[in-house]
Amino acid sequence: MDIFEAIEKRHSYRGPFTDQPVPRQDLTKIVQAALLAPSGKNCQTTRFVIIDDPELITRISPMHDTNLAMQQAKAYIACIIDTNPEPVYEGMSFAVEDCAIAVQNMLLAITGLGYAAVWIDGWLRVESRARKIADILSIPKEKTVRIILPIGVPAEQKTQPPKKQFNERAWFNKYGDR
Repeated sequence: MDIFEAIEKRHSYRGPFTDQPVPRQDLTKIVQAALLAPSGKNCQTTRFVIIDDPELITRISPMHDTNLAMQQAKAYIACIIDTNPEPVYEGMSFAVEDCAIAVQNMLLAITGLGYAAVWIDGWLRVESRARKIADILSIPKEKTVRIILPIGVPAEQKTQPPKKQFNERAWFNKYGDR
């Protein structure tokens, strides 16, 4: 699948997964795509924990009571950033942005390999869920699980929701210029 097809097909999958496992070599390829993402000042601060141990999966999967993808994932990838990231440019840190671009690379790789996932972020920031998952994964206190991706073979075929037309969101040279 070429990159533009992967972009077109990528969507947030919250449905059920089949029982088919996600092989480690595919999980490695997915995280390798993240490691190739650019980062602010090339600091490469985002870290990853690939979760494929069935015991750990059974501890994480019931934590989300409404998202089938979280409940039925065959693997997860936890994206970790510093809790208090160091500034790298003019007093600014780009840890969140670096994590986000790495996740987008992974989501495109996941789609390209025929798997599905959903970007879980806000849910982690409620009721100390990020810390609970961090504790399960032995992540130090100075690190934060910022995003978790539940991954599997989708049991249902879904498509990207409709997107607004180009001329509703993009212009050449001046905002809103027709």
